[in-house]
Amino acid sequence: MGNDDCLFCKIVAGEIPATIVRETPRTLAFRDIAPKAPVHILVIPKEHFGDVVTLAEADPEVTAEVMGTAAVVAEYEGLAADGFRLIFNTGPNGGQEVPHAHAHLLGGAPLGPMLSR
Repeated sequence: MGNDDCLFCKIVAGEIPATIVRETPRTLAFRDIAPKAPVHILVIPKEHFGDVVTLAEADPEVTAEVMGTAAVVAEYEGLAADGFRLIFNTGPNGGQEVPHAHAHLLGGAPLGPMLSR
């Protein structure tokens, strides 16, 4: 199920601590340790997929569950009314730092432009 070298797989296995916000049988949401917004939560599939493209191709149902978990967490964190950003970074040019599919749920303040130049 997991990848022995993967940081997020170790969080799923309980080997590395994290501040869990929501857990379902197939997803996990936890606070980012280096937040880029007042609310910055990572939402991941518990099973290891290298990126969101691999996840979507291999298991569309879990892909939908990741999105559903993000929506529930956004509501729980009070982000739904004013809005939030949900980002999947993919590959080196996309800024993906951990090779495990994950969504960044960001909000709690105006986030500014999508990209800075």
